[in-house]
Amino acid sequence: MVRKLAAEVGFQLAGVADASPVPHFDRFREWVDRGLAGEMGYLTDHRADLRSDPRSLLPGAKSVIAVGMLYEPANGSGMAGYAAGEDYHAVIRRCLEALAALLAAYGPFDWRACVDTAPLLERSLARQAGLGWIGKNTCLINQQTGSFFLLGELLTTLEITPDSPPPDRCGTCTRCIDACPTAAIVPSPQGGFELDARRCISYFTIELRGEIPVEHRTGIGTNVFGCDICQDVCPWNRRLAQPEPNPAALEELAALSQGEFRSRYRHTAVSRAKYGAFLRNVAIAMGNSGLEMFREPLERLGKSDDPLVAEHAAWGLGRLDGLTR
Repeated sequence: MVRKLAAEVGFQLAGVADASPVPHFDRFREWVDRGLAGEMGYLTDHRADLRSDPRSLLPGAKSVIAVGMLYEPANGSGMAGYAAGEDYHAVIRRCLEALAALLAAYGPFDWRACVDTAPLLERSLARQAGLGWIGKNTCLINQQTGSFFLLGELLTTLEITPDSPPPDRCGTCTRCIDACPTAAIVPSPQGGFELDARRCISYFTIELRGEIPVEHRTGIGTNVFGCDICQDVCPWNRRLAQPEPNPAALEELAALSQGEFRSRYRHTAVSRAKYGAFLRNVAIAMGNSGLEMFREPLERLGKSDDPLVAEHAAWGLGRLDGLTR
């Protein structure tokens, strides 16, 4: 019944997990304690321990309905695929609320809708709910659909028979590890692999507010917001056509005023990057493109009143001249 109702409101994947202590919490806590979360304070502050048990967010919860919404890979513009269109947080929340309304027809219950801003170990819960296994790239992978999907959770006081986690099907494959330009997928002391966020392109282009470490700028390539490389190369995503790069889009992005940036991206996930950091990313991408057509835009960004933008534009120009790497 849960899968049927979830499909009616727009989710392609759905399953149920017990609302009980999360199996992978100790692994998460140890990862945080080793500093691999970088400057993502929302993972390391007082909210960190809330992730140990979904009942911290909804007392009396008995079941977690985990859902997945598919999205298409990037369109070649340097933006992660999920950045296209309306902010997925709002979309998934609306659909979760609609799912709760359908379930209410079967009787009253308490619920709470959660997207990735809530302090939940959502991949672990989704794994418990049978949506997929956690791959070496730390993405949740579904055998039928791959990994290009976003997660949401409906915490409920309903007692629903839970699903079971699927087996890990990564096998000996290391394509994601080998393809990561900044070597962000590293062996874990607890076995298997983990993500060192301090080396991840998505972290640099979305979460990090200040300067991007010089030693990692070349590895960012022409990514402007997020990165899908470890998913693009995954054999479980082979059904999806991979887009051709479109570096020309960078010139348009570099010319956006702050007002235009806000207007274009106000209701999208891209707004999370903030204007200055966004132009910082564009400057790095233009430098890494190696294309002379970006010299004038980089020179213009180099005159920015924002020191963050100006410094990265200067680096980009140096890259075009072969002086930086």
